[in-house]
Amino acid sequence: ANMAQLQLALPDTLQYQLEELARQEGISLQQYILYLLSKQVDLAYTLHIIPKETVTQQETSYISLHQDWGKASPEQIEALLATREKVDPEPELKPEVIEKLHRLMDEKRKKT
Repeated sequence: ANMAQLQLALPDTLQYQLEELARQEGISLQQYILYLLSKQVDLAYTLHIIPKETVTQQETSYISLHQDWGKASPEQIEALLATREKVDPEPELKPEVIEKLHRLMDEKRKKT
């Protein structure tokens, strides 16, 4: 098998952790890193077969949802929005930006 050489700079703490795990497994650091990489690649390429019934069910749900898009009344939309969880804005959002967003949202609501 052809082997490619790869130089890798590891942070000290990560190297120590990997060395310790390799030691526990009784293998070299290189073998342990190769094991981790091949395990990750296997996970990335694992195929999951979805039963045909599930696909059909998802298709039907999507079509139904798509047909209902845009049919909610403004009252239904407001009622749904009222159920949202209240969270504090991101620290970067200054009060004037929030105020501007609220103003734009209010203008948009008045047009509909």
